[in-house]
Formats: sequence, C-alpha cells, structure tokens
Amino acid sequence: MTRDIIDINDFTILVEEAKVNEPTIDSCFFDEPIIAVAFYGSGNVDLAVKYIDKQKQFNYTKGLALSFYADEKVEFVHTVSVSKPLECLVIATTIKSIEKLPNEEGDLFGEMLNQLVNPKDHYVEGPSFIMTPEMQSIVDSLFNIKYTGKTKMMFFRSQITTLLSHFFGQLAASKIEKINTSEREKLNQARDILLENIDNPPSLNEISKEIGLNTFKLKKEFKAFFGVPVFKYLQNERLTLAHKMISKQESTVQEAAWHVGYDSLSSFSNAFEKKFGYRPSQIK
Repeated sequence: MTRDIIDINDFTILVEEAKVNEPTIDSCFFDEPIIAVAFYGSGNVDLAVKYIDKQKQFNYTKGLALSFYADEKVEFVHTVSVSKPLECLVIATTIKSIEKLPNEEGDLFGEMLNQLVNPKDHYVEGPSFIMTPEMQSIVDSLFNIKYTGKTKMMFFRSQITTLLSHFFGQLAASKIEKINTSEREKLNQARDILLENIDNPPSLNEISKEIGLNTFKLKKEFKAFFGVPVFKYLQNERLTLAHKMISKQESTVQEAAWHVGYDSLSSFSNAFEKKFGYRPSQIK
C-alpha cells in the first residue's frame, strides 16, 4: 500500500494505491478541514465515510468523481481486497486557501461547490458522477506514469489541472442542459451586449429589458450557462483583452486599463494578478 502527498500551488494531492493478497482496511483522516474532489481508478474499492454517529457507504466507486467537505472528525475507510484494489486520487484545498488559488480556480469552487465552501456539518457531500472516458484516461495515466524526476512532476501537474477542468466542465454542462433554446439565445444576446460595451456596460436592469428576460433569471441562468456571474464574465473579458493589448505592445498598461473600463490602475493590476498570476507590468 502506498500513500503519497504532493503539494501543487495551494492544492494538496493525495495519491493512494493498494493491491493486496487478503482483505485489508485502509483508514485515513485529514489534519484540518478541507474541500476536495476524489477520483477513483479502476479498482472499485468499497468506501465508508464515518463521522460522529453517521456513516455514508459507497459500494461502487470505479470511475467515481466525488466532491466533499470534511473536517478532522471525518474518517474515510476503504475496504481493499484482491478483486477490489485501491486507486484513489484526492485533490484538496482549504477554505482559507480558496481565494489564493490561481487562474480563478477559487472562483469555480465558490460558484459550483458553494455548499462545500460554506459547510453546515462535519461532512458535506457535493456533486458526484461517474467520470467521462477522458477523465478516466487521465486518472489511469496518473497511476501509470512512465516519467521520472522533474519530468514526472511536470506531467503530474499538467494532468491535475486538466482533470479539474474536466470536473468543473461536467458540472457546468449539467446546469446548461436545463436551459431551453429560447433562453440560451437571450443569454448569448446579453453576452454580446457586454462585449460591445466592454468599457462602459449597461446595468443588469437595462440588459434585462433589452433581451426580454427578468433580472433574477438573467443572473441565475447567465451563471449556469457561462459558468460565472454576469459582471465576473465581463471582468474576465476585460482582463483578457487588456492582456492581449499589452503583450502585443498595442498599448501601455495604463492605456489598456482605461480602454477596458478601469479608472484605477491599482484595481486593474490587482484584478489582473488574481486572474493570470502575475502583474501586467511583468508581461514580456
């Protein structure tokens, strides 16, 4: 049985693998409250989640992607056997680290896994589903890495990012399916209005009136359709455009900030760094 812990940015990656000759119990706790997604490989091991006087049982874990919040009182128990070996990959972070995550990964956790970011029990279960073939292939590759040393770590880091992208993509897709065609057209219209007025956008009320969708539905379904709230989408597009202008030397940092609607250079630089992981002045 092997258990490796790898730190990547503000994520802690737990890699557990076990092949046994007789039934074995593998139990683990976490040292502090975490928000995590567990990905199970081909072993189909049994899992019991125990806390206080409660227990949740999983008897079919092969290919399972399971999101959850857990504090120090939660015990995860795997029952490993000859026919059910353990292959489990856990990507975890803490609530206090959510805002520090690069490339808006923290925003995704807050928006799509809100019940985990704001837990109401020692163990809170978020969305779970059987992985797509693409996700399963990534998990399999991480348990069969042929590289070594720095190359191995580079491969591991890239695959973890890709795996999380697929996970959140699946969550977003499940929400999009519930939006009818007519409303999708109106949401696309709302997006176009934002992009056409990127430096001075209309208010939500003004957009609602123009597309014929009430404000509540606009906010709720825009977030479900595009994965982020209305003005978070606008901010992303502003920063992406500014990045392009600066990197192509079409404008200075100050000019780019003004062009996309920022009056404060410091606010622009802070938002830029949060999205890209570096300040606009560091673009080469």
